[in-house]
Amino acid sequence: MKMHANQLTVSPETVRTLVDQQFPEWRSLPVRSIAGHGTVNAIFRIGDRFAARFPLESADVESTRRQLEREGEAARELAGRTRFPTPEPVALGEPGAGYPLPWSVQTWLPGIVATDEDPGESVAFARDLADLIGDLRAIDTRGRAFAGTGRGGDLRSHDAWMETCFEHSEQLLDVPRLRHLWATLRELPRGTAQDMMTHGDLIPGNVLVSAGRLAGILDVGGFGPADPSLDLVSAWHVLDAGPRRVLRDHLVCDDLEWERGKAWAFVQAMGLVWYYVESNPPMSRMGRRSLERIMASTGGRLGDNRGDRGRP
Repeated sequence: MKMHANQLTVSPETVRTLVDQQFPEWRSLPVRSIAGHGTVNAIFRIGDRFAARFPLESADVESTRRQLEREGEAARELAGRTRFPTPEPVALGEPGAGYPLPWSVQTWLPGIVATDEDPGESVAFARDLADLIGDLRAIDTRGRAFAGTGRGGDLRSHDAWMETCFEHSEQLLDVPRLRHLWATLRELPRGTAQDMMTHGDLIPGNVLVSAGRLAGILDVGGFGPADPSLDLVSAWHVLDAGPRRVLRDHLVCDDLEWERGKAWAFVQAMGLVWYYVESNPPMSRMGRRSLERIMASTGGRLGDNRGDRGRP
């Protein structure tokens, strides 16, 4: 089942043709699809060193190319700036062989994503994650500030999206309780915190795990300036209560920063549950689990209003 109304289909045969035509030096390298729960790109390995990323949603060619170029610039800026490996850009591919958009190639990172090896109870992983967030915050913004429309700016600018999420979640979640929580979270002030460099999407599918430790970071194209509490979404998306406290203590988060991180996780999780309930159940379950952690931290229960739909 497609995740998006305008979703593109990318087959291994198409990727093989594109690689052979545009990067003949890789003709001898095997191409294989990578199974995963990602929602933005289809991922294919090229040999052992490279990963090709194909945008899944139909879009304008030039705007897609500019977006891929921006992601490449962000990845180059981040490379080597923390002790944790990150993918580095290698090349940009062009439309062809029936695929209508530009696509990108980056280095492949070994490891298992946290969706497949849950580090939620690992104190060592929590410390690693705190080190990562601290390293990201220490990178110079060079005078830049958040200029996007997504997560990382004003919480209240997401009111319309949250209303959409609440309406679509009536048969899935305890919406009255969640509306009540959002009414509190949306009022959290920004305070005096200046924008800092953030990853922007520290969900389980974007962190690599090895023996309970953080082994690498994926999907780094969103690296940029934002509300410094944004990367605290990882506390709710990845960690259980004990390690979550370790992360907070390690970063010396005050109450406002911590609650704003919870608010950003709430915004993201609310969208995941209903949008992917049919098309990407693991992503939907991730959102539900994050909401359960958030509600437990406020002394409440998420509850369940699924009725006869019987979703896991």
